[in-house]
Parts: sequence; C-alpha cells; structure tokens
Amino acid sequence: MAIDILTANDRQGDYPASYYAATATPLPAFDGAKGALRADVCIVGAGFTGLSAALHLAQAGYDVALLDAHRVGFGASGRNGGQVGMGQRLGQDELEDMVGKDHARALWDLSLEAVALVRNLIDTHKMDCGWTPGIIGADHRARYVPHTHAYVDKLNTEYGYDQIRKLEREELRALVGSPAYHGGALDMGGGHLHPMRYVIGLARACAAAGVRIYENTKVTGVTQGAPAKVTTANAVISADHVLLACNGYLGGLDEQVAARVMPINNFIVATEPLDEDTARGLIRDNLAVADSKFVINYFRLSEDRRMLFGGTESYGYKFPPDIAALVRRPMTQIYPQLRDVRIDYAWGGTLGITMNRMPHFARLHGNILSASGYSGHGVAMATLGGKLAALAMQGQAERFDLMADVPTRRFPGGVALRAPLLVAAMLWYSLRDRF
Repeated sequence: MAIDILTANDRQGDYPASYYAATATPLPAFDGAKGALRADVCIVGAGFTGLSAALHLAQAGYDVALLDAHRVGFGASGRNGGQVGMGQRLGQDELEDMVGKDHARALWDLSLEAVALVRNLIDTHKMDCGWTPGIIGADHRARYVPHTHAYVDKLNTEYGYDQIRKLEREELRALVGSPAYHGGALDMGGGHLHPMRYVIGLARACAAAGVRIYENTKVTGVTQGAPAKVTTANAVISADHVLLACNGYLGGLDEQVAARVMPINNFIVATEPLDEDTARGLIRDNLAVADSKFVINYFRLSEDRRMLFGGTESYGYKFPPDIAALVRRPMTQIYPQLRDVRIDYAWGGTLGITMNRMPHFARLHGNILSASGYSGHGVAMATLGGKLAALAMQGQAERFDLMADVPTRRFPGGVALRAPLLVAAMLWYSLRDRF
C-alpha cells in the first residue's frame, strides 16, 4: 500500500508540534467541502501560493474556493526557516547562462517584487509576524569567498542593487559567533519572519475578502473541462479555473507536475530560550544566516531568543525517529557552545524541489495552472507566485509566463526512481560539503 505523504508524518487536521505552531494563534477551523459546489476559481493547497492567489482574486471580485487537506498553512508554509531572500534560488550568473541576460534580469526584478509584496501584505493587513531585516550568506570554504564577493560586485554594478555588501572573515565571525565561516555577504534587502503567523495573517485576509476556505478537504482528482471539476471525498467543485498550489504535498494529483517537482523532508529545532548575552554571542545583530553547503544550514534567533536551526534532509516519506538528535549534529558543528543546550521543539516538513532548483510554473491545461517547486526559497516567491497565477487567470499572463518559460526538466527515472537517484546525488554533494 502506497504511503500518503499528507498523513505519513502528521495527524489529520493537526498542526505539527513546532515552535511556530506553539507561538501562533490559529484561526477557528473551517468546515470541509460538501456537495456540489460552484466557484469562479478553485485552488488546491492553502499555503503561501494558494492563499496569495485566493486573496488577489477575491480582491478582484472573483468567487474563490480554497481547499486544503489539513489546515491553512499546514505544510511547508507554516514550518519553514522563515528566511525571506532576494533573488531566485539560482544566482544571476547561472540564470544568465540558462535563459539569457534579459530574461535573467526580469527574474531578478520579480524577486525584488516578491519581497516587496510580502512586506506590503504584512503592513496592509497588520500581521504580527516579527519581520526583521538582514540575511547573511556565509561561506564554509575559504575558496568560495572570492566568488561571493565578485557576485556582490555584480549585483551592485550590473543590477544596481545596493542593499548587499561583502563580509570579510573577521566581520562575519563578529556577526556570527562561530569559527566555521570564512567570509560572505550581508543582504539587508531580505529578512526573516515568523512563517506561521504570516500564513495565518494571509488566511485571515482571505476570509475577510470573501474567500470560501475549506479545511480537511483532500482533493482526489481534477478533471479538465469547461468548467473543470475538482473532486474530494464529499464534494465536487466546478470552477472556470483551477490552481494546483500543493508544492511538496502534491502526491499523484498531476503526473506532469510530479515528474518535475519532488518532495523532500527538511528539519528544524528550537532550543530553550537563551539569555541575551548568549544569544547575541551567536548572532550579534539578529540577522538570519544561510551557509554555502549544498545541504544547507540555515538559522536565526526567535523573538524570545531561541536558536532556530534548520539542516539535514531526507528523501523517504517518513521522518526520522529523533529529529532533535539529527539536527543537533550540524548545529553543534557550527556552534559547539550549544552542545548542552536543551532542545524544546523539533519538527520536520516536506517541501518541493526541482532538478535545477527553480520553481515550476505551468499551464497544465487551458484553465488549470500549477505553481510549486520553490526548492527552499519559497516565502517570497510563493507569495508572488500566487499573485502571478491570479493575474494569469484574469488574462494577464506575461509574468506568470516569465516563470513558466524557465526550463524545469523531469527527474531522471520518472516518479518511481527519482528518490533513489536523488539520494545518490545528495550523498555525493554531502561528501563534497564535508571534504
């Protein structure tokens, strides 16, 4: 019997036992969908993409039905590292080689718009989600630093972006109290936030705008047509347009997307609250940090001065039995001084990645769209992705197509073999990180 990724590690309708869930106030549960329903647009998945699409469509006068198999923000949107980065998941050098300079510049501009959109939504809807500016990119190998510094020069000069600057080893180690890093960059245009409070803020705005939100409503099929039909155990929703916004929790809902977007698991811990001197000794100026390892370490301080540390990945459906021990290992490699600190929360989540780590936007059929595969760079880009999908459904598809025109190849071996092949590749990368 195949494992259902929606329930492999979680109880139906319950948020995971994360620090984020413990420090956010959820909305009252929405009822499940029942019977024959009609909507202008039906959206599957109530994370950043789905909520943003629903909000922008409702504000434009559309009748929107938004479905989630669990609760709003249940998936990666409510569990992630909370880092809101500028740029795409790939650097501009790589994008210029992939799609040409003009297209790469347009993708850069979209990334700036994505971060601005997040900040505008926070301000407009008065979301208490702890927005804090600043992300450090930390190089774990000295030989990476010249490339990072050259990239900063490129963004400063060719892209006119003045919010990023170089960090030499001494300054980086003053900002991040660890000997693990040799230099890097500080981007004050990005930032970090409490993702569960942000996603609940989006859901609250959707409800106020008239979006019909249905929770505990697992979609079992989507049938193309005019209208398209979205089927669940207890309802059939007929809609002029459908958006699949499932990211790592798509399952077998659409073979075209599943061939290009693969679920992987990532893990985070939250320590006990730290005294102010200890916390500032770890990250002096309350910045977020992401390092240069392929299996990336990312970390920051919470508002109550816990270390929130994310790292390690797995490619099977099931989470490991002791997430705290798994993540403590890379955390104490970076911060040996945290070896004896208590871990109060440890949780996992499933995200969607693509072969080239760029999002996969697609028009699956004329009135059925998909946006997913954010590859760990989704807080801002997924929020914008929802807006772009909403505009495409209104006949303004140019910028959705800018993202859709980025090639996203199928995983080799198809859905059946993608996981074992990726495990082999990731083993090689993890060895490269180590040696």
